[in-house]
Amino acid sequence: MNKKYLLVEIYPDHIKLVSKAEWTLKTIPDIQKALQNTPFDKKIIWDVSGVSEIDSAGMLVFIEYFNYFMTKTKIKVIGYTPKQNEMYNLLNVKHNTIQIAHRNKENWLENIGKQIINFFNDIKELTYFLGELFVAIFYTILHPKEFRFKEMVYHIYHSGFSAIVIVGTTVFLVGMVIAYQGAVQLTKFGADIFIVDTVSISMVRELGPLIAAIVIAGRSGSAYTAEIGAMKITEEISAMRTMGFDPFSFLVLPRIFALMIALPLLIFFADIMGILGGMFASRVQLGISVDQFVSRLYEVLEVKQYILGMIKGPVFAFLIAAVGCFRGMQVSENTESIGLHTTQSVVNSIFLVIAFDALFSIIYTEFDL
Repeated sequence: MNKKYLLVEIYPDHIKLVSKAEWTLKTIPDIQKALQNTPFDKKIIWDVSGVSEIDSAGMLVFIEYFNYFMTKTKIKVIGYTPKQNEMYNLLNVKHNTIQIAHRNKENWLENIGKQIINFFNDIKELTYFLGELFVAIFYTILHPKEFRFKEMVYHIYHSGFSAIVIVGTTVFLVGMVIAYQGAVQLTKFGADIFIVDTVSISMVRELGPLIAAIVIAGRSGSAYTAEIGAMKITEEISAMRTMGFDPFSFLVLPRIFALMIALPLLIFFADIMGILGGMFASRVQLGISVDQFVSRLYEVLEVKQYILGMIKGPVFAFLIAAVGCFRGMQVSENTESIGLHTTQSVVNSIFLVIAFDALFSIIYTEFDL
């Protein structure tokens, strides 16, 4: 931000804008650049006492952004001179004085309308994103030599294998919880050994893939959004397009393919750790030995159960990576936008993973799998 013409001071309950130096025709480009990066998530107090000179061009820029900030938050102007007030009243056709009252808060109906509009705008932008993504995939299939395998391997390591510890620990604890909770009920009927069925089948079909995907959505999906969003703010993506490089081929595809490879491997590892957690809890709570647990495991756990769970891996990975990259591409030119879209990325990814997991369960049930 150009502090020569505008200084931004952020306080807990408000933001203070301090205008300085000359606001004239020749300084307008720098002033506009500074104003474009101004946050407006809190009440704004705009101090114009430091303006040494202002002409009609400078006043028109002030009016434009003053009216814009009014639509976003509450704003108050201080430090203006009678001459500035007179010029403002002359150029501003919508307001009679610079001392404009704070706008009324939006009512609930207006908020609902804005949310609906934002939702459909997201759907439209997602459609464009998916269209460009599938075009890039088709192009990569026709020109495999241009695919960035080195970057894909890099993301496999950082998005997948670096998450082994957190995924393994989480699923191990979930396996223990299932075994402990199941043991309480099964002991009442003398069916202790059936805890093996409960842990193994639920883990490989549902909980292993689901928990691994949720952890990766919060860890790697958010990282994709933050990385691409930072590149968007620093205009690296615009520079890539200017030089003739496709951001989807360079940034999006390596991340998506990397996660589609890494997540199924993580799910396989998560299944093993979940079963080990159940085995540990069964030994402590029910006294089931490792030999008994493994023998029962061979009887009840078919390869088909593993395959049904592993099928979910590439689908979940595509959803997480695509949403993460999509939200990263949506980041606007301010740092606040990164946090907002990273949060949206995690929430959207987890919701889609759970929704598609439910869809898989319905399909498996309908086909008696």
